[in-house]
Amino acid sequence: MSDQPRTQQAAPPVAKRVPAERTHHGDTFVDDYAWLTAKDDPETIAFLEAENAYTEAMTGGQESLREAIFGEIKARTKETDLSVPVREGGWWYYARSIEGKQYMLHCRSAVRPEDAGPPMSADGSPLDGEEILLDGNEMAGDSPFFRLGAFDVSPDGNLLAYSADLTGAERYTMRFKDLRSGQTAPDEIPDTYYGSAWSADASVLFYLKVNDAWRPYQVWRHVIGTPASADVVVYQEDDEKFNVGVGLTRSKRYVLIGSASSLTSEFWMLDAANPTGEFSLVAARRPGVEYDVEHQVLPDGSERLLILHNDGALNFELAEAPVASPAAWTTLIPHREDTRLLSVDAFSRHLMVYLRRDGLTGLRVIPASGEPGEIEFPEPIYTVGPGANPEYDTGTFRLGYASMITPGSVYDYDVATGRLALLKQTPVLPAPDGTPYDVADYEQHRLWAPAPDGTLVPISLVRRKDAPRGETAPFLLYGYGSYEISSDPSFSIARISLLDRGFTFAIAHVRGGGEMGRRWYDDGKMLRKINTFTDFISAARHVVADGWTAPEHLIARGGSAGGLLMGAVVNMAPDAFGGIVAQVPFVDALTSILDPTLPLTVPEWEEWGDPLHDPEVYRYMKSYTPYENVTSDQAYPPILAVTSLNDTRVLFHEPAKWIARLQAVAKGGPFLLKTEMTAGHGGRSGRYDAWREEAIVLAWIISQATKPVS
Repeated sequence: MSDQPRTQQAAPPVAKRVPAERTHHGDTFVDDYAWLTAKDDPETIAFLEAENAYTEAMTGGQESLREAIFGEIKARTKETDLSVPVREGGWWYYARSIEGKQYMLHCRSAVRPEDAGPPMSADGSPLDGEEILLDGNEMAGDSPFFRLGAFDVSPDGNLLAYSADLTGAERYTMRFKDLRSGQTAPDEIPDTYYGSAWSADASVLFYLKVNDAWRPYQVWRHVIGTPASADVVVYQEDDEKFNVGVGLTRSKRYVLIGSASSLTSEFWMLDAANPTGEFSLVAARRPGVEYDVEHQVLPDGSERLLILHNDGALNFELAEAPVASPAAWTTLIPHREDTRLLSVDAFSRHLMVYLRRDGLTGLRVIPASGEPGEIEFPEPIYTVGPGANPEYDTGTFRLGYASMITPGSVYDYDVATGRLALLKQTPVLPAPDGTPYDVADYEQHRLWAPAPDGTLVPISLVRRKDAPRGETAPFLLYGYGSYEISSDPSFSIARISLLDRGFTFAIAHVRGGGEMGRRWYDDGKMLRKINTFTDFISAARHVVADGWTAPEHLIARGGSAGGLLMGAVVNMAPDAFGGIVAQVPFVDALTSILDPTLPLTVPEWEEWGDPLHDPEVYRYMKSYTPYENVTSDQAYPPILAVTSLNDTRVLFHEPAKWIARLQAVAKGGPFLLKTEMTAGHGGRSGRYDAWREEAIVLAWIISQATKPVS
């Protein structure tokens, strides 16, 4: 059922100890491994490479299992495929993959008079009259990493603004391509960020730049045909807690600049037909008030702004405002304690409100005439959300749907009739042995785990119907729980390789995420962050008490802030888990949040608190931060940490220091570190490379969860 490690005799690298004192609020911490922050130091690189060699030695016996899993992912994936085309103007836009190629082709074809809906290609072949706008494989060239940032076609369909990152550092170079001639302009704009907006006449592109701390803080205006050196700043945010974004309203009438911290937001708007004009303020920022802006032209020709806000409305409410008086808000959808409003999309004949209730997502349609209603779905656990809807004057709405057993599906919803039309469901091809995927072979459940304070924590669970249940059954529990980001139930082809080996997979929807509304998030942040960790431990204890598995066969997995979760829970309850996978883990949280010169630190003070200036926050964070709380007093389960050298969100040295300290002082293990030397926060960029990376992690999970218990 699994391959066991080839050898247990390999010894971990011994990281040198260079004591460095850090004193705050009268407390001194001695950090023996602070030297690992020096990314360009040959000793740092040598240590990471030694850890990679140790990890490979300790997992060498899993090679055949890795290859089997990679083969299963590859076999089940339709390698030559085509996304559902999206209409914008006179074109159908889509992306296409080709067997053997790492990256997507971004394409379009002209709308034909006979097209009643999006043209489809059952075999993934190009559509008639295809134009290839960008080929990611050509752009990547020989680079081991490639990621596309901006991909923004001008309103007239003639120009393309696009950006690319070839290192994983998420610093993108912007370029411009004339789609009529196929020529790319010689001028390039380095160090741009996600987000862009065209003027109505396609003469101007607004884009973002980041500062040295990797914070998007400036909006620039580029006039097409002029050198980038002539670009001008139209907005600059000097408050380090705020990040800036830029985009268009769905109507494409207005360019919006948004500046937001974790708690407060502010918007500025400009007529897209007047790109050299001055931006006007929508509503001045007020601490703790968040809002978003959309624009709608009603059937009678009048127009209004739609404001989704939390002013006196914890879970947000929807208001309208005149364009001439954008700060005069009148309620359209009042606040509800049980419903979190997430966003609103405005069209010429309807509104679509994206919401969350009872731990599930939903969509509410509000037609210009007729009664509003919510779109219903038959499964008890699912995820639904807006799809690509660039057309403003339309009577349909594109949405995405999936569950833990239903592959990702694309639907068009007819607003007038209420009918859902399935356009495509992600194909799941047979396994290498010819076994097809049959949704009837699997089941999904919702469990509720009681937390120490009595709160019921939802758990979404999926398994084969014939999978074992009991003390020897393998189990993988996933968690995140930060930034109001929800880990909603979704489908994964790679996960089938676990389920078909008898695993049960579950997501613990812990506090700090947004699954149960804004209060759920508030109860898992700042000085209530420990709720996130105790919720996850409660979920692990609950599935054991409920007879699904035993602790030695339960593996926990999380990444980024979910990696902080992994590090915290393994310190607090190492006996609850048979293994831990922590990917790009935020495990040296206190050290990072104390340093305002690091990327993202100052904006993060509204998520974790400010330990630099507040002694209570310092003491609270020090009580849970994983790195500082590693102890020799208890036995730890095996741990696999995965990181990337060029990660700008969670710097590589956090897991490197954590693993070095575990290897030096902790009992149990083994403690393994795998560093991708040419990747960023999201790991490997090519799809085949990403599948191999996932196969490595899944092989380790299977080996740990199914090994004999001594």
